[in-house]
Amino acid sequence: MSDIALHESWKTPLMPEFNSEYMAALKSFLVAEKAAGKQIYPKGHEWFRALDLTPLDKVRVVILGQDPYHGPGQAHGLCFSVKPGVRPPPSLLNIYKELESDLGLPRPRHGFLEHWAEQGVLLLNSVLTVEMAKAASHQGKGWERFTDAVIRLANDKPEPVVFMLWGAYAQKKAAFVDTSRHLVLKAAHPSPLSAHNGFLGCRHFSRCNAFLQETGQRPIDWTLPGQS
Repeated sequence: MSDIALHESWKTPLMPEFNSEYMAALKSFLVAEKAAGKQIYPKGHEWFRALDLTPLDKVRVVILGQDPYHGPGQAHGLCFSVKPGVRPPPSLLNIYKELESDLGLPRPRHGFLEHWAEQGVLLLNSVLTVEMAKAASHQGKGWERFTDAVIRLANDKPEPVVFMLWGAYAQKKAAFVDTSRHLVLKAAHPSPLSAHNGFLGCRHFSRCNAFLQETGQRPIDWTLPGQS
């Protein structure tokens, strides 16, 4: 995958990953899956969309997801986000509920989160591909190692970063983040199964913005204009 089109701020430090044996094996797996006629989400040019929209030097917030949505037309490379015209999934609706409670923002009618990504919110899934209708089907194939490297680069930034870790999976994955320099916010996952166990009421969005301002950075505009 060393020939992949990717923002230079990420491509250069991640080149050892792209040239590694595990990434070669991952590429072979994905090629074979496609050759077998399996539908893979998101589209190939969107696998690294989160990195392209949020260059490394612009990262101020990291939100970790697990793997892409596996329904038609949903995944486009950003965790929790869906394309314009696609109904926001239940976890995202709970994120909107918390935004409304925390910051008084009206709930958007769409689930397209690129406005956040363009401001420095890295919306990173742990696994970047999935087979249609088969949740977690590409786990353990190598993506996790690659996204660990992405998180390490964010952790190594000299500027303080906010890590929003929702659910045990995200919290375990980013357990190495340096809490003496960065703000690590932990809560339950916004899934309907767990949101009432500590996600709703966590006030992560206001706490994030307060930290950014305290460290001389611009707060995030969490409103989502545009798409209906």
